[in-house]
Amino acid sequence: MIRKFEDNDIDDIMQIWKSANIKAHNFISNEYWENNYKYVKSILPNAELYVYLVNNKIIGFIGMNTNYIEGIFVDTNSQHNGIGTLLLNKVKENRNNLILRVYKKNTNAINFYKKNDFIITNEDIDNDTDEIEYTMTWNK
Repeated sequence: MIRKFEDNDIDDIMQIWKSANIKAHNFISNEYWENNYKYVKSILPNAELYVYLVNNKIIGFIGMNTNYIEGIFVDTNSQHNGIGTLLLNKVKENRNNLILRVYKKNTNAINFYKKNDFIITNEDIDNDTDEIEYTMTWNK
């Protein structure tokens, strides 16, 4: 089931955020995610958030800022089961286009977005990590 974020969801989604980022970004030090944890936790509730639940337990979420996907995060034990696609389809319902940034080295995410009709439209350097990022876009 997908529903809108509620304030008491924050601790659960932050655990998913941290573990999913560490797993997906082994080319970035764990310390980077640890150092950004409190900041992300403070700003995340300002985003448009949807959570995916199984038996009332959050196992994934998507964060939006207008048409920009801040991220799709799925519990590391529940990945590759279609949850990310369901969350993505939820936000596609009411939008004609979407945009996101993804690290070039995160090939699993790039392939996921390509499979969901996103195309790479730009390449740049993330100043915080010095890693190459792609901008990817989707149009209805």
